[in-house]
Amino acid sequence: MANGVKYTGTGVAMVTPFKTDGTLDIQQLEIHTNQQIEHGVEFLVALGTTAETPTLSAYEKLEIIDVIRRVNNGRVPLVVGAGGNNTEDVINWIRKTGTREIDAFLSVVPYYNKPSQAGIKAHFSAIAAASDIPLILYNVPGRTGTNMSANTTLELAGELGDKVAAVKEASGDFAQIMEIIAHKPEGFQVLSGDDAITLPMISAGAEGVISVIGNAFPALFSGMVRDALSGDLEASREKHYKLMPFYELAFREGNPCGVKAIMQELGYGDANLRLPLIPATEALVSDIQHTLTSL
Repeated sequence: MANGVKYTGTGVAMVTPFKTDGTLDIQQLEIHTNQQIEHGVEFLVALGTTAETPTLSAYEKLEIIDVIRRVNNGRVPLVVGAGGNNTEDVINWIRKTGTREIDAFLSVVPYYNKPSQAGIKAHFSAIAAASDIPLILYNVPGRTGTNMSANTTLELAGELGDKVAAVKEASGDFAQIMEIIAHKPEGFQVLSGDDAITLPMISAGAEGVISVIGNAFPALFSGMVRDALSGDLEASREKHYKLMPFYELAFREGNPCGVKAIMQELGYGDANLRLPLIPATEALVSDIQHTLTSL
């Protein structure tokens, strides 16, 4: 990596807490940031999908980065979302954000306008050239409508070198994921983008995860990942199967609706969302309560 940072273990795509009037809940964001670090996650990810980033103003985004940066105080690496389907806008956002105490930018495959594989390469190459810190590529075809192929990922990793630190792979295509792991250059990391398949991905050679459920269970989930990485699969499986019902509950009615509802039941703030997302249904909340009782 250009800055020597590794993204091994658990990164958490942090939720954005809102007050009942829809404004940012800065105090709860400070508490949440501390909880993540104190419960053992290896790095933080701000302004991902889970943060409801499309509903945030530019000012709010910068405020969130500043809060997390201040509370973190360099204790763990900080990754910030910098993705979009307008390459120039992404570059301008990176310039506006700056790089102080930011270790990498997480950048998603362009969505909606469905670029070709050559277009994806050109997009990320332009962003990498404009950034002083590395990119973590993010492939999530279920959201973007376009899959970044294993060949494209490997070409970017090879051609851009230290400009790209890792790929967050959420395609769910194990043949594709293993192709990347088998042929990636030294130092380039493969991270799971799907909590439910993190354990098998690590077994195949992935080095970590950017997690949603870690917002609610940072100690248990990051412990599962560390056990898997250390080769203690029995301990890792035990934690994985405890968490498995929550993977489905977190996404049943959309992200972060589910994980915020779980967090509220655990006493980690209110489950307020911004439209077009709406609160969890009574049925989902009931299932969460029942599952937490079982856990």
